[in-house]
Amino acid sequence: MASKLKQYFPMIHERESLLKQIKAIPALKRQFNSWDACRQSEFLDFCTGVRGLKLLYDSFFKEILNPEYTPERLNRLLSVLLGRQVIIKYVLPGDSTRIADESSLLIMDIIVELDDGSLANVEAQKIGYAFPGQRSACYSADLLLRQYKRLRDEKKRKFSYFEVKEVYTIIFIEESGREFRKFPENYLHYFEQRSDTGLQLSLLQKYLFIPLDIFSRGIQNRDISSETDAWLTFLSQDDPEIIIRLIETCPEFKPMYEDAYRLCENVEKVMEMFSEELRILDRNTVQYMIDEMQAQLDSQKNEINSQKTQLQEKDHTIRELEQRIAELEKQPVR
Repeated sequence: MASKLKQYFPMIHERESLLKQIKAIPALKRQFNSWDACRQSEFLDFCTGVRGLKLLYDSFFKEILNPEYTPERLNRLLSVLLGRQVIIKYVLPGDSTRIADESSLLIMDIIVELDDGSLANVEAQKIGYAFPGQRSACYSADLLLRQYKRLRDEKKRKFSYFEVKEVYTIIFIEESGREFRKFPENYLHYFEQRSDTGLQLSLLQKYLFIPLDIFSRGIQNRDISSETDAWLTFLSQDDPEIIIRLIETCPEFKPMYEDAYRLCENVEKVMEMFSEELRILDRNTVQYMIDEMQAQLDSQKNEINSQKTQLQEKDHTIRELEQRIAELEKQPVR
């Protein structure tokens, strides 16, 4: 399978050559040996083309779709997802007021300001965490407040709320949670606030959730029939056959793969990137377990409260019956 991809990307490593490079440098050898067999195999597979690259991981995404020196790529992706022409004006630093260490829940996170002043936060999660709506609402509120404070400080007395623009939160999920699995035919979920009366107000916060595992089901038997499908295939698929089908159907994606494989030519850098991704995934797994346990505890607590309420209602009914019986017993027998 590696030879098939190598026909399109000649810079792909040969397995023996790659292992030789790693073993020749003591630091790289120690790092490689610190990984378990599964991680070693994963690293070798994507570097040699047995499997595709993890393009949604933070390091790869920000290299291949870097809005500073290849802005047209991320511009196009956001334009397709948001359904309107998008031009990125600035890349904003990620050290916002995001609550606690919530940023550790992500495998990719990039914040950009668009040409109309609106903000877009593009995130990727390896695992679909519990409470996805609540988390995303907090992230969005954080970003909205950040924009408000910046505009207020810049404009001072001339500040107007009219200048506060939309905030888009776009979340890719590799392994979606139970909420998304209830909709097995849908992989694009748009959210925005609406009135139940038809009143039009600009409430600014908008969301797009993209469960990539749901998109990927049946991709082998489905044509890449739209630009949205092409982008989601690019970001989610590591099957060489599907990658080849994508670049033959949409050749504009081939240069992006070439950039990624050129990045892999620097073995030291790509090993460092891979190690960082593993650290993020480890933190993600711990947080996922904590969230799952909390969700289970919350469910059990709700069930106990429900049972307690039912018992209280039964006790109340029994007391009423006892009181009625006592009243009947006091009545004289005729």
